[in-house]
Amino acid sequence: MKKSQNGFTLIELMIVVAIIGILAAVALPAYQNYSNRARFSELVLAVTPRKTAVELAIQTRNPTLLADVDAGVMGVPADVGATATAHGASVAGGVITMTWRADGSDLAATTYSLTPDGIVPPVQWTEGGSCLTSGFC
Repeated sequence: MKKSQNGFTLIELMIVVAIIGILAAVALPAYQNYSNRARFSELVLAVTPRKTAVELAIQTRNPTLLADVDAGVMGVPADVGATATAHGASVAGGVITMTWRADGSDLAATTYSLTPDGIVPPVQWTEGGSCLTSGFC
Protein backbone atom coordinates (compact mmCIF):
# COMPACT_ATOMS: atom_id res chain seq x y z
CA MET A 1 0.00 0.00 0.00
CA LYS A 2 1.06 3.48 -0.85
CA LYS A 3 1.19 6.11 1.88
CA SER A 4 -0.46 9.42 0.94
CA GLN A 5 1.23 12.73 1.69
CA ASN A 6 -0.12 14.76 4.60
CA GLY A 7 0.59 18.47 5.08
CA PHE A 8 3.03 20.77 3.32
CA THR A 9 6.71 20.34 2.65
CA LEU A 10 9.25 22.68 4.18
CA ILE A 11 9.98 24.37 0.85
CA GLU A 12 6.28 25.13 0.28
CA LEU A 13 6.04 26.75 3.70
CA MET A 14 9.18 28.79 3.06
CA ILE A 15 7.76 30.05 -0.23
CA VAL A 16 4.55 31.16 1.50
CA VAL A 17 6.52 32.97 4.21
CA ALA A 18 8.68 34.70 1.57
CA ILE A 19 5.59 35.89 -0.33
CA ILE A 20 4.04 37.25 2.87
CA GLY A 21 7.33 39.01 3.70
CA ILE A 22 7.47 40.68 0.28
CA LEU A 23 3.86 41.82 0.54
CA ALA A 24 4.50 43.23 4.02
CA ALA A 25 7.62 45.07 2.81
CA VAL A 26 5.55 46.79 0.13
CA ALA A 27 2.45 47.40 2.24
CA LEU A 28 4.05 48.94 5.35
CA PRO A 29 5.56 52.04 3.66
CA ALA A 30 2.32 52.59 1.75
CA TYR A 31 0.33 52.35 4.97
CA GLN A 32 2.72 54.75 6.74
CA ASN A 33 2.28 57.31 3.96
CA TYR A 34 -1.50 56.83 4.06
CA SER A 35 -1.65 57.30 7.83
CA ASN A 36 0.56 60.44 7.64
CA ARG A 37 -1.74 61.92 4.99
CA ALA A 38 -4.76 61.15 7.15
CA ARG A 39 -3.13 62.79 10.19
CA PHE A 40 -2.11 65.83 8.13
CA SER A 41 -5.74 66.47 7.21
CA GLU A 42 -6.07 67.75 10.79
CA LEU A 43 -3.81 70.68 9.89
CA VAL A 44 -5.59 71.32 6.59
CA LEU A 45 -8.87 71.54 8.48
CA ALA A 46 -7.33 73.80 11.16
CA VAL A 47 -6.71 76.52 8.55
CA THR A 48 -10.47 77.14 8.16
CA PRO A 49 -10.94 79.81 10.89
CA ARG A 50 -8.05 81.90 9.57
CA LYS A 51 -9.22 81.48 5.98
CA THR A 52 -12.68 82.73 6.98
CA ALA A 53 -11.16 85.65 8.90
CA VAL A 54 -9.02 86.71 5.92
CA GLU A 55 -11.99 86.46 3.55
CA LEU A 56 -14.13 88.54 5.92
CA ALA A 57 -11.37 91.15 6.26
CA ILE A 58 -11.13 91.42 2.47
CA GLN A 59 -14.91 91.64 1.98
CA THR A 60 -15.84 93.92 4.89
CA ARG A 61 -12.75 95.99 5.78
CA ASN A 62 -11.83 96.90 2.17
CA PRO A 63 -8.02 96.81 2.45
CA THR A 64 -6.18 98.75 -0.23
CA LEU A 65 -3.42 96.13 -0.53
CA LEU A 66 -3.22 92.45 0.27
CA ALA A 67 -0.15 93.31 2.35
CA ASP A 68 -2.50 95.12 4.79
CA VAL A 69 -4.11 91.81 5.80
CA ASP A 70 -1.92 90.55 8.63
CA ALA A 71 -2.38 88.60 11.86
CA GLY A 72 -3.82 90.63 14.71
CA VAL A 73 -5.45 93.30 12.51
CA MET A 74 -8.80 93.56 10.72
CA GLY A 75 -10.25 90.70 12.76
CA VAL A 76 -7.60 88.18 11.74
CA PRO A 77 -6.40 86.06 14.72
CA ALA A 78 -2.90 86.61 16.07
CA ASP A 79 0.00 84.34 15.11
CA VAL A 80 0.58 81.17 17.10
CA GLY A 81 3.95 79.41 17.27
CA ALA A 82 4.24 75.66 16.80
CA THR A 83 4.82 73.79 20.06
CA ALA A 84 4.87 70.12 21.00
CA THR A 85 1.10 70.19 21.54
CA ALA A 86 -0.16 72.91 19.19
CA HIS A 87 0.09 73.66 15.49
CA GLY A 88 1.60 76.95 14.44
CA ALA A 89 -0.39 79.50 12.45
CA SER A 90 0.53 82.82 10.88
CA VAL A 91 -0.98 85.33 8.47
CA ALA A 92 1.27 87.77 6.62
CA GLY A 93 0.16 89.73 3.59
CA GLY A 94 -2.99 87.63 3.37
CA VAL A 95 -0.96 84.41 3.08
CA ILE A 96 -1.97 81.86 5.71
CA THR A 97 0.77 79.46 6.79
CA MET A 98 0.06 76.53 9.11
CA THR A 99 2.93 74.49 10.61
CA TRP A 100 2.62 70.99 12.06
CA ARG A 101 3.41 70.85 15.76
CA ALA A 102 6.96 70.10 16.94
CA ASP A 103 6.14 66.59 18.14
CA GLY A 104 9.09 64.72 16.63
CA SER A 105 6.92 62.82 14.14
CA ASP A 106 7.44 62.52 10.38
CA LEU A 107 5.11 65.50 10.00
CA ALA A 108 6.97 67.86 12.37
CA ALA A 109 7.59 71.31 10.83
CA THR A 110 5.67 70.43 7.64
CA THR A 111 3.88 73.53 6.37
CA TYR A 112 0.61 74.16 4.56
CA SER A 113 -0.11 77.57 3.08
CA LEU A 114 -2.99 79.28 1.34
CA THR A 115 -2.36 82.32 -0.83
CA PRO A 116 -5.28 84.54 -1.92
CA ASP A 117 -5.42 85.78 -5.50
CA GLY A 118 -6.05 89.37 -4.46
CA ILE A 119 -8.41 91.68 -2.60
CA VAL A 120 -11.34 91.42 -5.00
CA PRO A 121 -14.09 89.07 -3.79
CA PRO A 122 -14.66 86.21 -4.28
CA VAL A 123 -11.24 85.15 -3.08
CA GLN A 124 -9.60 82.24 -4.86
CA TRP A 125 -6.94 80.33 -2.92
CA THR A 126 -3.74 78.62 -4.05
CA GLU A 127 -2.31 75.82 -1.93
CA GLY A 128 1.39 75.64 -1.14
CA GLY A 129 3.90 74.61 1.46
CA SER A 130 6.24 71.73 2.09
CA CYS A 131 3.28 69.33 2.34
CA LEU A 132 2.98 69.38 -1.46
CA THR A 133 6.47 67.98 -2.00
CA SER A 134 5.97 65.45 0.81
CA GLY A 135 2.62 64.32 -0.59
CA PHE A 136 0.67 65.04 2.58
CA CYS A 137 -1.80 67.52 1.09
